[in-house]
Amino acid sequence: MSEKIKKTIDARGLACPQPVILSNKALKETGEITVIVDNEAARYNVTRMAQKQGAVVEEEIKQEGIFLHLTLPAPSRGTEQEKSQKPEIQPSPPTESSAALVLVISDDKLGKGDPELGDILIRSLFHTLGEVEPKPEVLIFLNSGVKLTTKSSKVLEDLRSLHSEGLEILVCGTCLSFYNLKEDLAVGEVSNMYTIAETILKAGRVINF
Repeated sequence: MSEKIKKTIDARGLACPQPVILSNKALKETGEITVIVDNEAARYNVTRMAQKQGAVVEEEIKQEGIFLHLTLPAPSRGTEQEKSQKPEIQPSPPTESSAALVLVISDDKLGKGDPELGDILIRSLFHTLGEVEPKPEVLIFLNSGVKLTTKSSKVLEDLRSLHSEGLEILVCGTCLSFYNLKEDLAVGEVSNMYTIAETILKAGRVINF
């Protein structure tokens, strides 16, 4: 029996989404890795990525940083050679009824022009989303759009209502940090560019606001 290959990824000091990208690649290659991070955002993002792949995550807090021990179950492992020998199954194209609809909101106002009108329109948009069909499956907030997910947001109640109905809300963690709003997040989950890009690329339709 061959000895399991273990790898350590030192992601301390790396900006989002590098810790997730490096960890994801290494986990697929070896099935068992240790990732060292130095902040809560990286800890959360790497943990979430690993758990989505079915990995067991064990944390170890040390003076040098947060050590995340990630282990995939045996069936999920395999060398690149073994994977290449498996028949490739092409996914069926999404149908109109099953295609995921993703909305990307990159501003706290809707449209270009008068800011006051932009405030009115963005409030109207999110209030209307609760009444129309089809509803989006994911809302992604980027740049100044993250302000809409905070405690002072004028659309907070509408977003909470949509979230309670099952809509996934992803909020850019880097953007929250840039605007010093991380502690003010009131709806949705802090996300990273790896997850955001993956969600957009897998979507059936993407609409930008």
